[in-house]
Amino acid sequence: MAITPPSEKIWWNRPLDKVEGLWILLALAWCLILFLWMPYWHIYGKQNLSNEAYRTSPDAYEAKARAWADKHKVGEENGIPVVAPQDGGDVYMLGRLWEWWPILQLKKGVTYRLHLSSLDWQHGFSLQPTNINLQVLPGYETVMKITPDQSGSFGVVCNEFCGVGHHTMLGKIYVK
Repeated sequence: MAITPPSEKIWWNRPLDKVEGLWILLALAWCLILFLWMPYWHIYGKQNLSNEAYRTSPDAYEAKARAWADKHKVGEENGIPVVAPQDGGDVYMLGRLWEWWPILQLKKGVTYRLHLSSLDWQHGFSLQPTNINLQVLPGYETVMKITPDQSGSFGVVCNEFCGVGHHTMLGKIYVK
């Protein structure tokens, strides 16, 4: 940091030093490489899910999710329905203060269309321990294809602060 102004009034007209030019070229090359890798990461990277988004109302989405959950309910856990959809079918999950509803029971290796929406505030859908993170907004239904590739119990965490009960906003997905 200079305390006094530069002695030359037009300091930017000085020729580049070799090392400075090399660093600029390396930085530019790295930016271009990362830019060109973006389509590859989007298509072949497991963390980037292609999705669709549709306008909806919270009431309409809740009615659709409830009807679907009632049709495919296989049990209950702590008052929350456990739902096992048909193979390759649509799966609905909704976020609301402060829960993810319902609990999903999916099959390993089967592709589903996961529908997500919020009934009240913006929530973050984070599937743990995988690296799937999405923003879930009221008034929008986000739909993406998912294919579970490992069995186990997965936690759904809200990673967007949504109020005083944010830390309790948890959900579950079981993969058999």
